[in-house]
Amino acid sequence: MFAAWEAGFWKVLSRRLKPDLVVGASAGAWNGWAIAGGCPPDELIANWLDPRTGGIMRLGLHPTGILRPEALHAEARRLFERFRPQVDFALTMVEVPRLRVRIVRGAEVGWEHLAASCSIPCAFPPVRIEGRSYVDGGFLGALPVWAAEAQGATRAIALNVLTTLPYRLVHALLPVRAPSAALDVVKLEPSTPLGSLKESVCWSREGVARMIEQGERDASGALPSITM
Repeated sequence: MFAAWEAGFWKVLSRRLKPDLVVGASAGAWNGWAIAGGCPPDELIANWLDPRTGGIMRLGLHPTGILRPEALHAEARRLFERFRPQVDFALTMVEVPRLRVRIVRGAEVGWEHLAASCSIPCAFPPVRIEGRSYVDGGFLGALPVWAAEAQGATRAIALNVLTTLPYRLVHALLPVRAPSAALDVVKLEPSTPLGSLKESVCWSREGVARMIEQGERDASGALPSITM
């Protein structure tokens, strides 16, 4: 749910920036797919405020986790049908059990890749694509600036929402690929914590609206530091 902050941030940033490339992992991949597809900022925000978003995290035990995949897959299909990239786009996902990160680009992206990009390990089941199993790209790096560099970027504006302690600990224990020193990265984060671990996985209209509003405020404050 913290990715709702990105939607508020983009509403302000979009007035100054037309990206050549959009790269995302996890829920950021869904935001990125919509942004690359020309989604108006207000529509992106409306998607996060829609109760349908809250229905994605549905409890239901299965052999690989605790969340049922049907609503996640339905939303991935809806996003895929609604948008097509108008600028270069890429997402990341992680092949399991090999723990190998894969970049999927532009026309290669199908609804299955969008679903896999948000299939949280040990929660949603892995998504089978061409005989291999994939999970959430954020598992091995929720801020895939290295993937932007691999697509030819020389400068990146990176929105990092996973700044609270539980997420920092997880990523400190897992191997996360970093970009080279040649990539110019402007890293932007929430000015204050977005909420608790529970609020990061449980949708509420009030909570999401608060995160969106904070994203707008943070973007307005960051604009002076962003030179095009």
